[in-house]
Amino acid sequence: MNVTIRKIGNSEGIIIPKDVLDRMGVKAGDDLTLNEENGQIQLVPQNADLAEQLKAARMGMDKYRVALRELAK
Repeated sequence: MNVTIRKIGNSEGIIIPKDVLDRMGVKAGDDLTLNEENGQIQLVPQNADLAEQLKAARMGMDKYRVALRELAK
């Protein structure tokens, strides 16, 4: 699939086709993480709910570290 870099205000960007956004499960206003490696760009959807859940899990694991260690034996 080919896209063209376009002038958008003082920046430049691309238009991502709706069918691609639908397959990725994202919509206007969603946050993406942009990774650039070896001259390639990868866009990854950010899951805010998952990030919050992981933060809560880490806090719980830190709080109950001793008990969890005992249970793991």
